[in-house]
Amino acid sequence: MRIATWNVNSIRARKERVLEWLTRWQLPEIVCLQETKVTDEAFPRREFEEAGYCVTVCGQKTYNGVAILSRSEPSQVMRRLAGDPEDSEARFLSVHVAGVHVLCLYVPNGQVVGSEKFAYKCTWLSRVRNFLDAQCDAGKPLALCGDLNIAPEARDVHDPEGWEDSVLFHPAMRRAFASLCDWGLIDPFRLHHAEGKLYSWWDYRQLAFPKNKGLRIDHILVTQPLAERCTDVAIDRETRKGKGASDHAPVIATFSDVSA
Repeated sequence: MRIATWNVNSIRARKERVLEWLTRWQLPEIVCLQETKVTDEAFPRREFEEAGYCVTVCGQKTYNGVAILSRSEPSQVMRRLAGDPEDSEARFLSVHVAGVHVLCLYVPNGQVVGSEKFAYKCTWLSRVRNFLDAQCDAGKPLALCGDLNIAPEARDVHDPEGWEDSVLFHPAMRRAFASLCDWGLIDPFRLHHAEGKLYSWWDYRQLAFPKNKGLRIDHILVTQPLAERCTDVAIDRETRKGKGASDHAPVIATFSDVSA
């Protein structure tokens, strides 16, 4: 089984790229997408269904938006994160599919440390932890996937000192990431890659990608039952290349049969 996550930065702009990528990776069983930037009605559902996927979406016009493509029918679908009934930003999906509880998240960027948007990011991450506490089981297969907008360690940042006070590598954000892991989540990427300089996002500006000035902010975090079956985690850096690419690369985790 393969589970992937990818911030596509507009599904309409990257639709053909995503479809080609799905074929190249032999149709992963579960694919979490972020920043789809379309309403549910405008998502190009037909094309992905024709490729063999069930499509679950939670979108809004122009901004945010998440989706889960799955090779089998999902159940227990949730499209809103509890804790703020007035929160209208489309950033959260929860489904059960193929024996795995899958969470697809697009964590707020936070903009500037100390701003209202940074406070919202902190609160939103606390709500994710509360959701895990209240509605999830660390003893069962669960994968929390998405653009978390957090680089958890210095080796995940090309210039740790330069990014120390940013919203992506601030100590408060690293503590929030650690809080998710303390609940019972494991970063399987680090089970297979101890080295640094492996990133999933590069700014469009200042030749950041060719200079490999990136951060690892896209993650697949899993509970122990999945971690034990994880045989590989890869960042498809090649997909970041070329005109019209998203500024994020897909992350793909491979597991032996989770139903065994």
